[in-house]
Amino acid sequence: MTSTPTTDHSTSGATPGAAARHKDVVREAARRRTFAVISHPDAGKSTLTEALALHAQVITEAGAVHGKAGRRSTVSDWMEMEKERGISITSAALQFSYDGHVVNLVDTPGHSDFSEDTYRVLSAVDAAVMLVDAAKGLEPQTLKLFRVCKARGIPVITVINKWDRPGLDALTLMEEIQEKIKLVPTPLTWPVGIAGDFRGVLDRRSGDYIAYTRTAGGATRAPEARMGGDAAAAQVGDVWHAAVEESELLSSDGADHDQDLFLSGFTTPVLFASAISNFGVSAVLETLVELAPPAVPFRHGPEDSEGRPLEVRDVTAPFSAFVFKVQAGMDTNHRDRVAFARVCSGVFERGMIATHAQTGRPFATKYAQAIFGRERAVIDTAYPGDIIGLVNAMALKIGDTIYVDEPVSFPPIATFAPEHFAVATAKDSGRFKQFRRGIDQLDGEGVVQVLRSDLRGQQSPVLAAVGPMQFEVAQARMESEFGAPVRLEPLSYTQARRTDAASAPELARVRGVEVMERNDGTLLALLPDKWRVTVIERDHPELTLEPLIAGDR
Repeated sequence: MTSTPTTDHSTSGATPGAAARHKDVVREAARRRTFAVISHPDAGKSTLTEALALHAQVITEAGAVHGKAGRRSTVSDWMEMEKERGISITSAALQFSYDGHVVNLVDTPGHSDFSEDTYRVLSAVDAAVMLVDAAKGLEPQTLKLFRVCKARGIPVITVINKWDRPGLDALTLMEEIQEKIKLVPTPLTWPVGIAGDFRGVLDRRSGDYIAYTRTAGGATRAPEARMGGDAAAAQVGDVWHAAVEESELLSSDGADHDQDLFLSGFTTPVLFASAISNFGVSAVLETLVELAPPAVPFRHGPEDSEGRPLEVRDVTAPFSAFVFKVQAGMDTNHRDRVAFARVCSGVFERGMIATHAQTGRPFATKYAQAIFGRERAVIDTAYPGDIIGLVNAMALKIGDTIYVDEPVSFPPIATFAPEHFAVATAKDSGRFKQFRRGIDQLDGEGVVQVLRSDLRGQQSPVLAAVGPMQFEVAQARMESEFGAPVRLEPLSYTQARRTDAASAPELARVRGVEVMERNDGTLLALLPDKWRVTVIERDHPELTLEPLIAGDR
């Protein structure tokens, strides 16, 4: 694919101040590492997030296990439901410094019902850390997320987690990765000791042995001791020799790291760890700052026939940012609304007046914050790769762009096809104003999709979700945040297809089909099953029935 030439933002002919600013942006963008932690539920994403923050010395004690009596929840899990159930159900952004770099870590939901939130996060990062449970291997959600990363050109670092517990053979896991996701695994570390007997790792690039010592509950950094091969052989004997032999076998098979192949999406560096014990976590952090790409130019503009954008917004271009998430209710004292935006180019300065690309209106950035879980700090300056929280940015929606000087509008984020539907009504009709405000808020955040029609009226919108747990979140937040408890009546639909105004009347006359409008103006035909979709496409080829995401049937 040939890209459209980008605007030249070189320093040639620039004023001294502009030249210095250009160099400042280049230097700061190179220091950024912006990545997501993704995996199948229960693989340990939030635990790893906590452990990375612990090793970066931005917290002093890890939460380790969520939702257990007497134990702390992780700093990235701030919703009450997350703390009670011990899973992440919303993404969270954490920023900290490590070894001269600025790390922007985006934790993602820990349940497949919230995969759409994960998909949004992947639109705003430059790399991904994929956790694989040592005992379970590549699970369906893991495979799905790997495919999303590959489609978006996001390089992936794989971490085999929970090696302190019984699990699969290490070589078997490498074969599974290569066979199922077509990425060549290139381990940087190799376990010393089988799964369940985690002594430490062989650093395959230096040949050293890194031994781990367990700490109480894994709440503090695990001490590490680095030693040469002879000392390792003397200390752990046969398990060291076994690790060396397997490492040599990998090398003979070409499974050694190549940075160009990694960045091109052909290989995935692999590390072995136990996040809950803080084993191998420092290696993950060091690998991220060493190998993960810095803030990269963002793509925008018209798309080709395969849905790929053609133009690139260089990091040195004037300021621009892309909204990938909207979240309310993080601060119970103020009931504010935060738009999470990825800085794509230039320098963000608090108070600057940007342009909202979708409306062409000016947008003030007076209230900007860096978010660490639920804790916040005012941010005055941010650079490409940083995640900023724009507070009470009521005009901004998911997928929106803001910019200064040179206009730009990044492609919208694809919306998943919902598979679960329910009619929502207020339990207390006297609180309809709160009911409607809450429903609109949840729709704007992408917690659920809200569908309406003249037939059902404003008092009975249909909530559409990828997974049923989204309904639980919607009900809990409607009651706790808006004081408007809702009653949900499930509908029998399982399929949603995009249609148009010309096809809608005819589709509405088909038995078992209902046409409703989403808040963005998209008309959706709701159908009971895929069989009904097939029958209508066969009998009425003139009617529009399109999947919400290209290639998804």
